Amino acid sequence: MNSMTGFGRAVAQTDRYNIPVEISGVNRKQTEIAVNVPRNCAEWDAPVRSIVQGSVSRGRVGVSVSLERTEEAGGSLQLDERKLASLVGLLNRASDLAARPMTLQASDLLRLDIIASEAEAALSPEEAWPAVEEALRAALKDFLAMRAAEGANLKADVLGKLETLEKYRNRIAEHAPSVPVRLREAMLKRLAEADLSVSADDERIIREVALFADKCDISEEITRLSSHFDQFRTLCDSSAPAGRPLDFLCQEIFREFNTIGSKANDSTLSHLVVAAKTELEKIREQVQNIE
Repeated sequence: MNSMTGFGRAVAQTDRYNIPVEISGVNRKQTEIAVNVPRNCAEWDAPVRSIVQGSVSRGRVGVSVSLERTEEAGGSLQLDERKLASLVGLLNRASDLAARPMTLQASDLLRLDIIASEAEAALSPEEAWPAVEEALRAALKDFLAMRAAEGANLKADVLGKLETLEKYRNRIAEHAPSVPVRLREAMLKRLAEADLSVSADDERIIREVALFADKCDISEEITRLSSHFDQFRTLCDSSAPAGRPLDFLCQEIFREFNTIGSKANDSTLSHLVVAAKTELEKIREQVQNIE
């Protein structure tokens, strides 16, 4: 079992620059991978995304690849004069056609890679990719290790809460058979208070109690809860991603407790159901963090 939360970092190094690679993950119902690479290394986007997609099945994963100049690389900027001349020519023509001046801003030159740092200008994306891939896989390994460690903590927590939930189920199962008995006693008491002498073996009393017992029978819900709990534990012990099926099971468990509450017609059962649903909500919150 893995958490969707994690972080990993590694740095690819060359003689002119460092390339930090960072991977972070947060909760998300579906899989979403956001890749941010240097603007002159857009060709890295697809392989980075492919490598990460092979290791995650749920959650939002952000991958950041950046450039850091080394002291040897210097911090000077370079101007691509040929690209700038071509751009100026196009703007002059556009100004003539539009009959109004077209201006350039410094941000335009940066965005179009006309002005770039010396390190960026010297970087060959194709030559640097093997080092970047190695750093990416190292960061991914740390990222997955952190998710696994967090997942182990989540597993221990939800299984502990599941034991509490099962105790509520057992108490409900133990108390349920006594509900029709108390109804019969209450009916006889009210009849006696009204000076109506009716035997407990009276057919009308037996029929009324039988109808009530059938109406508030929760044996099927109790059985299904036991089955859901067993499936929950099996999923927690599985190496496959379990977040979505666990979330579905939580919905089914909630439905069973809700049905028990609507059938109960008994204050003790109602209190137990409320307590169980409160504990279940804690489990559901944790399941939202599981891959």
